[in-house]
Amino acid sequence: MTLMIGKNSVVSMHYTLKNDDGEVMDTSEGKTPMVYLHGANNLIPGLENELQGKVAGTKFSTTIPPAEAYGEMKPEFVQVVNKSMFEGIESIEPGMSFVAQGEGGMKQQVRVTAVENDDITVDANHPMAGLTLHFEIEVADVREATPQELEHGHVHADGADH
Repeated sequence: MTLMIGKNSVVSMHYTLKNDDGEVMDTSEGKTPMVYLHGANNLIPGLENELQGKVAGTKFSTTIPPAEAYGEMKPEFVQVVNKSMFEGIESIEPGMSFVAQGEGGMKQQVRVTAVENDDITVDANHPMAGLTLHFEIEVADVREATPQELEHGHVHADGADH
């Protein structure tokens, strides 16, 4: 019996992710397949929707808009802060990432996007926010999740308990 991808399926897949310019942003090529628990919010929603109902051996391409991936770019997530906010860090360069404590003590990852004298521009948007994502997918395997995988909400290596 061929198992179709549905809620609580463990899916192994190969993928190549490209941006609008056709540049490869990430791939599993030459590596082991990516494995995830379907329906447990372990993938971006648009890709999980596209995988629903597929079976092992299926190959397809899909384009996921920002709203179904990492969201639109939010300008309010970009701020200019004073260098004094980075205590104990001598050199701050664009591309560096930090964990900042936001309102109410919430921790949030921010990327430095610009440095101008003591003005540091940080961006709390996901690095792929605002991007349309182009995937090439090959479903390698589909199996039922173990009870412990379901309880934990993620896949265990080779279905083993921990």
